[in-house]
Amino acid sequence: MYRAYHRWHSPRLNRDMELLVFGHAGARALVFPTSRGRFFEFEDRGMVGALRDQIENGALQLYCLDSVDDESFYCRWAHPSGRIHRHVQYEEYILNEVLPLTRQLNDNPFLMALGCSFGAYHAVNIGLRHPHLFGRVLGMSGKYDMTSFFSGYYDETIYYHTPLHFVPKLSDPNVIRQLQHLNIILAIGKTDPHIEENRRLSGELWSKGIGNALREWDGWAHDWPYWQQMVRAYIGGA
Repeated sequence: MYRAYHRWHSPRLNRDMELLVFGHAGARALVFPTSRGRFFEFEDRGMVGALRDQIENGALQLYCLDSVDDESFYCRWAHPSGRIHRHVQYEEYILNEVLPLTRQLNDNPFLMALGCSFGAYHAVNIGLRHPHLFGRVLGMSGKYDMTSFFSGYYDETIYYHTPLHFVPKLSDPNVIRQLQHLNIILAIGKTDPHIEENRRLSGELWSKGIGNALREWDGWAHDWPYWQQMVRAYIGGA
């Protein structure tokens, strides 16, 4: 299996960022780690191995990203406005630094975003905000109302990065049309504490005519053995 390590100084984050690439061809997939996770998590937790056949046969290429969650959502000592601004800088890093790298390494036009737990938020959020860039988003056991991280503070930036807030108010027909072409998959256990957020998000999308697949698994299903099964079941191809 092709595996490559990349590291560079991000001008948008003003720090070094690392990532791992698995696969030589196929649909490009941005992989977001769990809460405060690292770029090697997907490999260490057996998720890359679960997709080995698709990676080795050239159907799939993974870009396993690092996070700055400790500097944004989980940076409890900082003012909430600065924390959400750090998250915005992280999105700009993805869009303006990581995506050009993926296009340089692989000209396959199909791009997806996926993640587990907090990574599911990152994947679904960026996909819903920039649907013209993505063909599929896969959120496994995700949380989609982020207001609890900000201790009552709320501003426009938090609104635009909280799917359960901005999706219900979508009105631009061009954006809705783009989202209707996005393959959206939400997978979660029926006893997961965030099940209702997933149901609400799925329902809000359907209310706008935006199709999506809500896949409810028996039990909690919020752990790596379940996510290995989910990713194989739903990642699909281009």
